[in-house]
Amino acid sequence: MSADAIVNTANPRPVCGGGTDRAVYLAAGEDALLAERRKIGDIERGDAAVTSAFALDAKYIIHTVGPKWRGGDYGERTIVRSCYEKSLKLAESLGCESIAFPLIATGVYGFPKDEALRIAISVFEDFLNDSDMEITMVVFDEEAFVLSGELFDGVSAYIDQNYVEAKSRKEYMGRRGDKGRRFASFRPNINKAAREAGFTEENIWELNSVGKLSDEFSEENEYEDYQVGQVHEDTSAYVSKKKKPRSLDELMDQIEETWQQSLLRLIDEKGFTDAEVYKRANIDRKLFSKIRNNQDYQPKKITAVALALALRLNLDETRDLLARAGYALSPSSRFDLIVEYFIEREVYDQYTINLALFEHRQPLIGA
Repeated sequence: MSADAIVNTANPRPVCGGGTDRAVYLAAGEDALLAERRKIGDIERGDAAVTSAFALDAKYIIHTVGPKWRGGDYGERTIVRSCYEKSLKLAESLGCESIAFPLIATGVYGFPKDEALRIAISVFEDFLNDSDMEITMVVFDEEAFVLSGELFDGVSAYIDQNYVEAKSRKEYMGRRGDKGRRFASFRPNINKAAREAGFTEENIWELNSVGKLSDEFSEENEYEDYQVGQVHEDTSAYVSKKKKPRSLDELMDQIEETWQQSLLRLIDEKGFTDAEVYKRANIDRKLFSKIRNNQDYQPKKITAVALALALRLNLDETRDLLARAGYALSPSSRFDLIVEYFIEREVYDQYTINLALFEHRQPLIGA
């Protein structure tokens, strides 16, 4: 890594330890670094101190001491958070524009990697609300990125489900066997409920899937006896969770907009500042300045997606913004499906989405 500051997970005493600590000493020059480290003396857990970087491609080494994991009942999480916070504050006081972190305390100290990563992301996000520093997380291997919890449990299933639905639509034109044919008699009522709720025609397809309605369908139930009112109720409940698409008048007013004009209009409509948007999108201020000053700016797709997420757009708005730059969200793209998955759940945090993209070996947003 090349950064103004490299963070080292240090031993609390002025000695060359193991793991990352030893690797940093060897790369920087063990004798010179150890001599300067001894001038600092002991470092308390959760605290941070600075030395020169010596042979490293950096200006400074920030030494921070993490906790040994003892089950989480001894303030370990608070100490890890303090390591990140104090390292960032120290780097800022030194005028650093970039900093590189390891995943603190997750080696020989045994802190759970997924918890450590979530703490780091939380601290970074808070810090970047008021700072333009470039922060890089350096991990030993992909095993450091462990996703857990309800938010991520459905990502793979969502990808598989939408891929299969897209293939079915293309190859079989909706032929789904006897169950689908028997269910077909209810589709006019489903479509009616969807339209009443303001859903678009192109999305009526997903409402025709049995899986989107209640689970009362089974071999024991007679489909013909299933109440039309229940179908309407189930469908309305489903579509009511969706944000309504724009009206025809709104579409006509916006038809001549370029991608850049649409972006700037949305920033104003959502009540955000430029800084809020480009920081949430993890886009360089200079790049955003180019966008603002060029009506015909042509973004990369990943930049357009990052800005859509920063603006908290719904799927309809996201698709429109991408289309104005010549892009679309494809059911055959894992990247696109993961982005859709989080937008549908109104999760716009780029760090969270990037964790899912990383796990599925997709390009990272804002990277």
